Amino acid sequence: MPSRLHAVAFDLDGLMFNTEDLYQDVGSEILRRRGKEFTDELLDQMMGRKSTIALQIMIDFHSLDDTPQSLATESDLIFQQILNDRLELMPGLVELLDALERSQMPKAVVTSSRRSFASDVLGRFDLESRFAFVLAGEDVAHGKPDPDVYLTAADRLGVRPADMLVLEDSENGCRAAVAAGAFAVAVPTSRSRHHNFDGARLVADTLADPRIYEALGLAVSGE
Repeated sequence: MPSRLHAVAFDLDGLMFNTEDLYQDVGSEILRRRGKEFTDELLDQMMGRKSTIALQIMIDFHSLDDTPQSLATESDLIFQQILNDRLELMPGLVELLDALERSQMPKAVVTSSRRSFASDVLGRFDLESRFAFVLAGEDVAHGKPDPDVYLTAADRLGVRPADMLVLEDSENGCRAAVAAGAFAVAVPTSRSRHHNFDGARLVADTLADPRIYEALGLAVSGE
């Protein structure tokens, strides 16, 4: 039976790139400078959130005497030092993009990250032009887990939310996709495997999981 799904929305951090690992290193360095620890509990609260909200969570968690803006500037300086050496694509991403393009299925990036950062990491692999658009954190009033980001993405892709497959690695991202009524697929990393993915239609091993291809009515890469 042909798939009823007509578009795909990709999260960015932890889904397309290994940036969640890098974020933890950046956060650990910021907090080390202040005599604090970047715990798994704090990471869970921050994952999938807009940058300013995530940094405010860090500030509140450790009662820091900082602003989200000052921490964002400090984070950017640390991040740039490690992106060149350590940024990597997640397994199965390129093959899935190729399959979607062969089927002419539209796709977009929907991220809580700032547009400048999204453009930077996508540009390093010449990926931005492969998507219809990039919806960044500053493009919506309410970030994940609010459904606004995915409702907006579906509208811009010209499909009903129910006809859009969303790929997410975090609980907050999946909550947003489920609340929007999209076909939510969780693709957790080692850092998010313990998250609650209630409402997700499937929990995939990687982006190469054949069940993703089956849901989209695509031939599995290599077949």
